[in-house]
Amino acid sequence: MRVAIIDYGAGNLRSVQKALACVGLDAEIVDRPSPLAGVDAVILPGVGAFGPAVAKLRNRGFDGVIRDVVSRGAPLLGLCLGMQLLFEESTEDGFHRGLGLLPGRVERLPGGLKIPHMGWNQLDIRRPAPLLENLPNGSYVYFVHSYYAVPGEEGIVSATTTYGVEIPAVVGRGVIWGCQFHPEKSSKVGLQILSNFRRWLERC
Repeated sequence: MRVAIIDYGAGNLRSVQKALACVGLDAEIVDRPSPLAGVDAVILPGVGAFGPAVAKLRNRGFDGVIRDVVSRGAPLLGLCLGMQLLFEESTEDGFHRGLGLLPGRVERLPGGLKIPHMGWNQLDIRRPAPLLENLPNGSYVYFVHSYYAVPGEEGIVSATTTYGVEIPAVVGRGVIWGCQFHPEKSSKVGLQILSNFRRWLERC
């Protein structure tokens, strides 16, 4: 299977690549759209701010190619900022249009909380999802973020966590999925989630 990790200058690529290798996926890091033409799956990682990230995706021509990949049925997995970019818009440092692959917007965590939200939190699994197979409810995963998704449809949320407010932690439908947390930093639970991703690809 050909799996591509998109490099749009948002960092954290090698740790994602190494974690995927641990579960048997040999993923290539790509910094231009053309190699995505024949891949079996795409991973959109990222740390940083929404506006500069989505601008880099568009400037490098990734946005349209990502839609093409999804339209032909290849799975797309967004991680942390990569998950947020899947939504329609964000209010981080102004107003920014996202990729619009999932309905909803991204907003700053409420005042009164320590920002960023950084550390281990439990998953409250709400619905079955390919990433969550055989994962015990209450499993701990690692978060680092200051903004969170407010989905436009409740049905795309498969797991949440609580940090002052209820935060969608795993979202998706069809071939488009995302995790607000970092599976590559989430120890055995994170590797289980990435193993589930690999098995899902094999079924696809």
